[in-house]
Amino acid sequence: MKTVEKETISTYEIKKSKFITHLVPISQFKGLQDKLKAQHPKARHVVYALRYLNEFDQIVENLSDDGEPKGSSAQPALNVLRGEEMINMAVLIVRYFGGIKLGIGGL
Repeated sequence: MKTVEKETISTYEIKKSKFITHLVPISQFKGLQDKLKAQHPKARHVVYALRYLNEFDQIVENLSDDGEPKGSSAQPALNVLRGEEMINMAVLIVRYFGGIKLGIGGL
């Protein structure tokens, strides 16, 4: 399984919508969604997906679409974490709406 040691940030644009992705160790996740919402008050959504090992070495997963259509953004992000066998990390995605609807599939 793979993990990250420090925060990694990347930005990309699709049809004028801007996405800022934060990949962080699980130890940095608590409160980060609220912090990002405060830093990006004009952003439409801050979605997240996370995976970590609990004290019993069981994989715990959680996600939030933060108002996006259910399953359209956080679930695809969680699927990437699973597919890449990533653990003890979270991905948070800040989305600025660019005026063009992108559809449900994999926002």
